[in-house]
Amino acid sequence: MTENNKPNVIDALTGKPMPKPIPASTLVIFRDQPGSNAPDLLMVERSAKMAFAAGAAVFPGGRVDDADYDFAKALGHDDVDEYGARIAAIRESIEETGIAVGVEGDLGARRVIEARAALHEGTILSEICSQFDWQLSLEKLIPFTRWCPPFAEKRVFDTRFYMIAHDDHEAEATVDETENYNLFWSSAQGVLEKADAGEVKIIFPTKRNLERLAQFGSFAEAAVHSSQHPVTMVSPTIEKRDDGVHLCIPEGIGYPITSESMDAVQRGFNK
Repeated sequence: MTENNKPNVIDALTGKPMPKPIPASTLVIFRDQPGSNAPDLLMVERSAKMAFAAGAAVFPGGRVDDADYDFAKALGHDDVDEYGARIAAIRESIEETGIAVGVEGDLGARRVIEARAALHEGTILSEICSQFDWQLSLEKLIPFTRWCPPFAEKRVFDTRFYMIAHDDHEAEATVDETENYNLFWSSAQGVLEKADAGEVKIIFPTKRNLERLAQFGSFAEAAVHSSQHPVTMVSPTIEKRDDGVHLCIPEGIGYPITSESMDAVQRGFNK
């Protein structure tokens, strides 16, 4: 049974049952820079027409499909929730950015373009891997965090975040022109500065994760940090403080900043 089939949880604000969370997966793609520069991360800016995080800069990702779980089973993985999510992260990254990570085989530009086009046409990733003689290196994806809001938004996503290194600086990321309208490489701190300047929009989970990622000077540093902070489900809470109402996440799980005034919070859905 996948986690999407678990019983409903209760909204922390209203006490009413929430819709079942939709399993989702996100991939933080690192590209280390020479010298002492912080690594670049691949960000996509979502179309203003999207229901969730419209117009926001996010990491590549999306829903976990049934075919992702089926592929995980076919590969012999017992934990299909975990490995289905890893497969989804790879698939979504190819679909959204044209970058194939966690894949072994012929990754020439033409082959990746063909795979991306096939995915957009509805071909499942397992069939593409069979056709192209690709193998997935799912162990290269390092679990980073997991977020699921306790509030009854229009849709509730249970999102697993992974990290992976991508050293091919020649591989060109391109927009899919459906879900996203722009993409760019930037350090985590650079994205935060763009957001402060009003150049990009970032929602609360992305901002907290970028602040956490901005602590690292390389993918290796981020990997060590993640090994020291096992994945904990992050479910933000609302707290009333002397200076107003804040949206908060737990202390001690790797995040340098754990609260933000509700007046400043960017939400995934517009109320």
